[in-house]
Amino acid sequence: MSLAESPDKLKTMAQFNRVQVINEMTESGMVPLFYHHDIVVAKAVLKSCYDGGSRLMEFTNRGDFALEIFIDLIKYSITELPGMIIGVGSITDAAAASQYMLHGANFIVTPVFREDIAIVCNRRKVLWSAGCGSLTEIAKAEEMGCELVKLFPGNIYGPGFVKALKGPHPWTSIMPTGGVTIEESNLRDWFDSGVTCVGLGSKLISEEILIKKEYNILKNRVANTIALINKIRS
Repeated sequence: MSLAESPDKLKTMAQFNRVQVINEMTESGMVPLFYHHDIVVAKAVLKSCYDGGSRLMEFTNRGDFALEIFIDLIKYSITELPGMIIGVGSITDAAAASQYMLHGANFIVTPVFREDIAIVCNRRKVLWSAGCGSLTEIAKAEEMGCELVKLFPGNIYGPGFVKALKGPHPWTSIMPTGGVTIEESNLRDWFDSGVTCVGLGSKLISEEILIKKEYNILKNRVANTIALINKIRS
């Protein structure tokens, strides 16, 4: 029995290795991401995404006491949502990455490429995704073991950038974040350009959903987006 299936085996370490994480990102094609200061809301959002079929969530490190919310959220996922892979985003230094990994982060996402973050994540064999904006940065990150490159902000670079860099770098796996929507035309442009998956924030988990607590709408939106991505890629 895996730790994800066994509530009595809670540990402050990743429940999933980096191969499992990148495989799930590749298979599902999307990574929902959000932050909320209220653990009740955070749990409801996580469960809605889970019930909609997502097995990935990037919790962004953007608010006061975000780590405390993350700790409660990942304990909840281990006991109540088997197979859910939770990572953390907006990490800008190795100390923060280490803190989150000690409390169970299954992957680390950064807005920039930093060697210190690469080193601490590689030491624990935790997948990390570096924010890169040029082929030189991408090449350097991959030399340091980056399996999935974060392209941010995606709306500034666009699908054309991905298509161009895949020429000399066909092995590069890319996840655009920022400016990615849940409309078919937008998703089709990204996946036709060669991305591995997309990061979806407010276009998926909107402020209106959070305010009105429309979690069933979120569940359906997640399910529909996953189905749409599968349709596009097929």
